[in-house]
Formats: sequence, C-alpha cells, structure tokens
Amino acid sequence: MSHYIERAAALAERFRTDAAERDKLGGTPKRQRDWIRESGLLKLLIPTDYGGEGGTWSDVLHVVRIWAEVDPSLAHLYGYHFLCLAAPHLAGTERQKTYYYTETARNNWFWGNSSNPLDRGIIGRREGGRVIVNGQKSFSSGSPDADILVISWHDAETGEYFEGIIPAGRAGVQVLDDWDAIGQRQTGSGTVRFEQVELHPEEILVTPYIGHDVFASLTPQLSQSILANIFIGTAAGALADAREYTRTHARAWHTSGYEKASEEPSILRQYGKLWTAYQAALSLVEKAALQLDQAWRKDRELTADERGELAVLVAAANVQAGTTALGVTSRIFEVMGARATASKYNFDRYWRNVRTHTLHNPAEFKLRNIGGWYVNGRNPEPGYYS
Repeated sequence: MSHYIERAAALAERFRTDAAERDKLGGTPKRQRDWIRESGLLKLLIPTDYGGEGGTWSDVLHVVRIWAEVDPSLAHLYGYHFLCLAAPHLAGTERQKTYYYTETARNNWFWGNSSNPLDRGIIGRREGGRVIVNGQKSFSSGSPDADILVISWHDAETGEYFEGIIPAGRAGVQVLDDWDAIGQRQTGSGTVRFEQVELHPEEILVTPYIGHDVFASLTPQLSQSILANIFIGTAAGALADAREYTRTHARAWHTSGYEKASEEPSILRQYGKLWTAYQAALSLVEKAALQLDQAWRKDRELTADERGELAVLVAAANVQAGTTALGVTSRIFEVMGARATASKYNFDRYWRNVRTHTLHNPAEFKLRNIGGWYVNGRNPEPGYYS
C-alpha cells in the first residue's frame, strides 16, 4: 500500500504552494478538492470487493497527518469524508453499505457532513416511508462542494435522533459557505439549510448508532482519531516551518555570543524539547490508530470491553496530540523571533487551526472518562462524543 503515501505526499507538495494564502482567503478550496478526487484517495478505505483500495483506518489517518503538515483544512475535509462514508457501514443495512461503497468508488464522490447531534435545528416528519426535513445545521464540515451529505434530524413526534444520506444537490438543500472562525478556514464548517427536503426510505439509516450495538457506537472514536492526527500533523508542519525559518532568517540574540540562531544553545534546547514532545504524542497517536484497525476488522463481533479500551486509548491520543500541538504551534515563535510574527508568513495559522478544533470536543471530559476507566474499571459510556 506504499503507493498511497506517494500520492498523498505529491499532493501535499501541490497544496503547499499556496496553503498560507488560501488560509487567509477562507472559502472552499475547489481546485484542491478536485485534485483529491482525481487522485483516487477518496476510496482508500473502501474494501476491494466494492471497487476500493482496501486500505485501513491507519492508512487514512497517515494521509491525514501528511496533509495536516501543510494544510490542516484539507486534512480535515479528507478525514471527515471517511467519517461520513463510514455511516452506512456503522448504522445502515448491508444493502446501503454495499451501494454507498460501490458508488463512491465508481464516482469518486466526496462526502460532506451536516450531522451535528447537539444541534436540534432540523426536524423531520414521517410521511409514509419517507421523511421530510426542515431547518438548518451548524458545523457542517465539508458541505460546500460535497457530492453526498450525511444529515441528521430529530423526529417531530418522538424527538428521536436519526441520520440519513442525500445527494448534496437535492432540491431544498442550501449550503451556506459562511464559516468564519479563526482557524480551519477552508473546511466549510458553516451552515446548511433544509427546506422541505425529502429523504427516500433507502436513504434513511436504520440504526442511529447510540445504544443499538457496540460496533455502531464507534463514530466518536473515528472522529477523535481524525482530529488527533490533524493535531499532530499540524504540529509537525509548524516545527518544519520553524526549523527552516531558524536556519535561514532568524537572528541569534545579540548577547548570546553566537552569530547564527541555528547554533545558539538555548534555541537548540527548545527545539529538542519540542521535537521530543511531538515524537511522544505521535507514538501514542499511531498506537491508537493500530488499535482502531483491530476494532474495525472485528465489525459486529466487537465487544463492549474492546470498544471501551479503544475509546480510552483514542481519547488519550487525542488529548495528548491536542495539548502537544497547542504547545508546539505557540512556542515556535520563541525559536524564530519577533520578525516571524509578520503577517506575510502566516505562521499563526498553525496555532489557530489547532485552537479552533481542540475546543469542539473538550479534553476535560475525555480525561474524566480515562480516569474513570483506569481507577474504577468503568468503560466510557457510548455517546455522541465519547
């Protein structure tokens, strides 16, 4: 499977040419998304039986890290493509899984998200076998330029939570490219509006994942794994840019006795600490990815204890990667110097991207789950974020 790494690395170099400028612009990276479509990497996780490449989650997450080094927004879009694509596998019928895997592989569909379980802004009404939804969703990552959307709603009568899959161009769907956060500025994580949007019976997922079976409750582990790899990839990119700047632009402090910043002992010591912290977090992230592979292979045979152990390890990796990335992306300025804060470099985008994402799923509550498991042997209770 090494060929996927080569393709991902080649695309990363193409992304790099204008990543800093595109971050300032925001909006939808249409051209780059089309490059991803053309690469075939959108079918990396799809089993070969359905026309895909037969890769693993650790393969997908490796690509996420490679791209996060140069463009965390595109890494986010790519990771969330697979988070959404996994929905019919986790919560659908065998027929739905087969259809969506096969058609995605055939058509290079790019999946987007408009399924935020904490946002009750969409209401669905049953009309026979179909559902009509109205309202709007926030945090709809990847919705602009998506081919397929995973959406969620609450039933008008029962209040139950449901998910479904629709073409992004369905009548009544309005994707607003209105994302305006300080970070992840090209993820299109804004609003989608729905006006009398129809879902056919075959588009409705029959097993909303929470509380139905163990395997179907893996969605939080997938999303937290994707984010952990975005965090640690971003840290790697920040370190690499800082190293290049230190070698070529930074000045040693005038009383240090050194001519080059790249030879000044205090700067080298700081780089040593940053790189060590990065490597430690990376090791935990990679370990969690391999355990996710094992859980995914078990499919419906996954046990509650196995899911619990995975949830704890993924949560730990997410917390450590986020904490490390926040530290690295902030402290790189200490080894580059004051001139590195010039807006033309846009080095602050690394910190802004990590800061934006780490707030969406707070570390505090993951740490409580980890502590409860370690001290009391209590598996994290499956939920939308745990």
